[in-house]
Amino acid sequence: MQSLVSVAGDTARRLHQLMEPIHLVTYFADEPDQALMALGLRNTWDAYFAGRAAPLGRVPAEVVDAVFYNFAAGEVARHIPRVWEVTTPEAALAARQEGSAAALRRILGDLAGTSTLARAAELATKAATSAPTEGRVLYAALRTVPVPVDPVARLWHAATLLREHRGDGHNAALVAAGIGGTEAHVLHALSEGMPPEKFGRVHHLPADRLAAVVDGMRVRGLIDGSGQLSDAGRRAKEQIESITDDLAAAAYAILAPGERDQLIADLEPIAATLEAAGSR
Repeated sequence: MQSLVSVAGDTARRLHQLMEPIHLVTYFADEPDQALMALGLRNTWDAYFAGRAAPLGRVPAEVVDAVFYNFAAGEVARHIPRVWEVTTPEAALAARQEGSAAALRRILGDLAGTSTLARAAELATKAATSAPTEGRVLYAALRTVPVPVDPVARLWHAATLLREHRGDGHNAALVAAGIGGTEAHVLHALSEGMPPEKFGRVHHLPADRLAAVVDGMRVRGLIDGSGQLSDAGRRAKEQIESITDDLAAAAYAILAPGERDQLIADLEPIAATLEAAGSR
């Protein structure tokens, strides 16, 4: 028999799988980028850092780097605080939400105006605004942003809150396991059967820099002689994901079992539509 913790973790993972396509319009669809670029930002990465870091306010690059955790040294500083010379955190938050909601309406079509989506937005918001904030810096910052009234924007906001709550927990699991930011990308790439040098988040790094990370993981026994994950590496990856699921489960504790089941049922057609479109 599974423990209550593992069952809660399984539920959290399933809900994450259903919520993730809702949030991913922020990074994959055109509307959020266009809304942020209209503020005078230079490029997609300006838009990414301005939009995602906006709840933190005008903090130095070192703070954003610590909260985001897995960007290579110097990447954050190319955008923060420069973006705040062009626009404000408040304007970036508004543009990000407006663009993301517009993308969801376009992709979802008639589904965007249904009672199913409105109910999912309410249940997701109930979970997203009741999770513990202790040790969850980005989630806590995002909790200070007003919850939108419009159901589509409300669902996107809830999905974003839950994603950042889970992300803060994931960072804690990585730190506890002694896995650095670039190492986390290598671990994920190899677990997906992809060479690190082909993986989108680290493929741009200088070859010698990435090779040094891989060599360090090989010395630690996480990667074997063939360049694949070792048994220890696979166990580390599985443990990190399991801890992440368990830490994310607290967000859904406020929902009664029937409400969690209803949320899953309501999210399934929404997630399926977004996944079919690649959330773009």
